[in-house]
Amino acid sequence: MPKSLRTPEQRLLQRLLIELRTSAHLTQAQLAAKLERPQSFVAKYEIGERGIDVIEFCAITRALEQEPTAVLARLVETANL
Repeated sequence: MPKSLRTPEQRLLQRLLIELRTSAHLTQAQLAAKLERPQSFVAKYEIGERGIDVIEFCAITRALEQEPTAVLARLVETANL
C-alpha cells in the first residue's frame, strides 16, 4: 500500500479539517492551544506536510467539538473509501 500523505483522499481530509476549524471560528493557534501543541502542528497537517494518526485525528475532531466517527463517516462517504 502506498503512503497516503499526498493522495486525493489525504487532501480531502485536510480540507475537511480546515473547514471544521474555520466553521468553529478557531484560528490555527487557538486549536493548537486546545490540543496543547504548537501552532505549527496544525499548520503542517493542514498543508499536507505531515499526516496525523488515528489518535491525533480523534483529539483534533473532539477539540473541534465534533464526533470522530461522524467526521470519519463524512470522509469515507465523500472520498468513496
